[in-house]
Amino acid sequence: MRIGQGIDVHRFSVDPARQLWLGLVLIPDAIGLEGHSDADVATHALIDALLGAANLGDIGHHFPDTDDRYAGAKSATMLAATRELVERAGFSVESADLTIIAEQPKLAWFIPTMSKELSTALGALVSVKATTTEGLGALGREEGIGANCVVLLRETS
Repeated sequence: MRIGQGIDVHRFSVDPARQLWLGLVLIPDAIGLEGHSDADVATHALIDALLGAANLGDIGHHFPDTDDRYAGAKSATMLAATRELVERAGFSVESADLTIIAEQPKLAWFIPTMSKELSTALGALVSVKATTTEGLGALGREEGIGANCVVLLRETS
């Protein structure tokens, strides 16, 4: 068994047309996040946790923000590629636990859909939760959104 942990943070965009994607779910009527790809912090934290558990580096190594191929990339595509890398390295995903840290928008309504989408994409349960920082720090001042994820992999070979 292998455990991996991932963390990601993105600031809110100044572009009013930028969409907010979290956990592979479009959050309507919300300010999007800045990033080279779709800036889905929840999925990016999951990707980093998967890569870390398999000792395959990090998201920046596999999907660098200096590579135009990933400009505007969908995190669903990045997650599928990461799952393939993890499986080729001889591991299967057992479970993941993901926490989104945001003062706004309120996410309770979207959590079950995020869990379903991420679980389907990985073929394993992904538990999703959301919390706030009670107004503390940059996330508490509503400057952006963060996410933290822990995964469990099982060696298959």
